[in-house]
Amino acid sequence: MAGRRRASGAGLCLVLLLAVLVGCGGGTASDPAAAEVRRVLDLRAAAVLDRDEPAYRATGRPGTPVTGFRNLSAVPLAAWSYRVTGFDRSGDRATADAELSYRVEGYDRAPVTAARTLDLTRADGRWYVASDKPAEGASEQLWEQGAVTVVRGAHSLVMGVGQPGEGLRAYAELADRAVPAVSQAWGTDWSGHVVVLVPKSLEGMAGLLGAPASGYQGIAAVTTGESGAGAKAPADRIIVNPDAYGVLGDFGRQVVLTHETTHVATRAHTAAATPLWLSEGYADWVGYLGSGRTAAQVAPELERAVVDGHLPAALPDDADFGFSGDAARLAQAYEGGWLACRMIAGRWGEDSLDDFYRAVGGHDRRAGAVEDALRDVLGTTPEKFTEQWREYLRAQLG
Repeated sequence: MAGRRRASGAGLCLVLLLAVLVGCGGGTASDPAAAEVRRVLDLRAAAVLDRDEPAYRATGRPGTPVTGFRNLSAVPLAAWSYRVTGFDRSGDRATADAELSYRVEGYDRAPVTAARTLDLTRADGRWYVASDKPAEGASEQLWEQGAVTVVRGAHSLVMGVGQPGEGLRAYAELADRAVPAVSQAWGTDWSGHVVVLVPKSLEGMAGLLGAPASGYQGIAAVTTGESGAGAKAPADRIIVNPDAYGVLGDFGRQVVLTHETTHVATRAHTAAATPLWLSEGYADWVGYLGSGRTAAQVAPELERAVVDGHLPAALPDDADFGFSGDAARLAQAYEGGWLACRMIAGRWGEDSLDDFYRAVGGHDRRAGAVEDALRDVLGTTPEKFTEQWREYLRAQLG
């Protein structure tokens, strides 16, 4: 099962470093130590961008390991900076709250930010970074989980930790097939490339999302990004759960990558007004498009319910898509959304399905969005559409 988060708390964020010493701001203006710490973080940011390990080491407390710096060595960074948002000092020790901003070259069109907490110490008249970790409640970054291996595809950038290069190349191949398939269905008004993060385990995925691992068991991948984001937004990240993804066959893996790539493509037209049955159903529709799979093959849980006389009374609501809920209910929600989109494509045409999706996302709030799009694009009402969907379920699965 694939999934999506509407607004990423797992964000990485990038801001262009305009000069070597640009990027840190904030702090307590009356304490000269705050300004000194900002300078240290500016030097640290410049060292990361310049791949200058001695300069990076010089910003850290003597003897502090530089594992994190080395883990980053393969990541194609275009920008890296810190902005101090809070500063607390006690003698020769201090804590700085900061916003890390960075940008992956060729993929991020705008900054992705990550909240950080840095512990600092003063010795020999200088401030040094003793530790740099996610702020409380913030997500980890991939390189904090180990050395990052990078594989570039024709339409993809795959970054993994604890994964063999051959395995990451397989992800790139699947993503490279997914991108043109999505463009053929949706159109080309999107970036046309994807960033895929592959941690070592389910726990690593949860760390990147800043969420408990228990909520993502059995979820093969999620896509993080801002709903309704424009062209200047940072690239979405497709984050893979290698534990669940690894048990899928070749077909299932392709469906997952195509599904998640669809979320990337449709992001700018996905808003708070878009119900999950539509966003997830559309992503599944693209994922299975041209596969030749029957409704019963793709929707076994819903077929079981229909055969047993439990025909859904309404389209799935957003609560039905909760990852930590009942697995059968979750499966039926995805299947119901997919069948709704499949019905629209079959009855009104694939172009109308795309137009319907865009029309719903064009609203700034949920109320009235689906109703207006049903009327304006499909010429029907919510009541008639729901009954047509229920009849479609009977015909396809009964």
